[in-house]
Amino acid sequence: MTKLSVIVVTKNEAHNIKDCLRSVAFADEIIVFDSGSTDGTPDICRQFTDKVFITPDWPGDGPQKNRAILKASGEWILCLDADERVSQELAEEIQKSIILTPYSAFNIPYQSTYCGKAIRFGDWRGESHIRLFLRTQAKFTEDIVHCHLQIDGNVGELENIIIHHPFHHLGAMIHKMNDYSNQSAKALFAKGKKSSLTKALSRSLWSFLRGYILKLGFLDGREGFLLAVSNAQGTYYRYLKLMYLTEQGQH
Repeated sequence: MTKLSVIVVTKNEAHNIKDCLRSVAFADEIIVFDSGSTDGTPDICRQFTDKVFITPDWPGDGPQKNRAILKASGEWILCLDADERVSQELAEEIQKSIILTPYSAFNIPYQSTYCGKAIRFGDWRGESHIRLFLRTQAKFTEDIVHCHLQIDGNVGELENIIIHHPFHHLGAMIHKMNDYSNQSAKALFAKGKKSSLTKALSRSLWSFLRGYILKLGFLDGREGFLLAVSNAQGTYYRYLKLMYLTEQGQH
């Protein structure tokens, strides 16, 4: 019988993790890698699985997920973030799709929300990610942020969605934007990239115009505008922080 393992990487996700793990109760195994939560996240996870691993360090998104893969015993792995949920329809589709398939992995469509509203246009329009894969034929890149899977084989397409709640409220959005821009700036700096105030301004302006105008973000109303502004701000701070890292590195 084909076995499915779910891997989740966490840190201070007490407000998210219960709904995430409840949505994958159909899996044969759930593995959680936590990197020092102080809000009780590991205790909540232990209500769903005894395979909760605490790591004292944060090596980055890709390395941490690869650590989780090494602990999995299922032939197939589904990778989720704590703010993601598997829809009932997707759960059924996954269980059918991993049996006698010619594919090594599957791309899954996303439905993301912004402060409670489903976003259908803008930069999140048509969003999808490869999250279901054969354990022996895939590995995450070693990127600190925004890692992706490297697949040895063909990739299929699933029809049903992962529900994504990245920002429950504005405070969470601001916190995540600051964290992501920090990590992204450090990752770019490590790759030898440079920035300036002009680049920070031009990249953020392009981000807003792309999401709000070219990708029709205005059709999502108020939240479409707010999302375009958020993405532009995140881009601005990423390159502004890279500018300072660049200047500090030259001293």
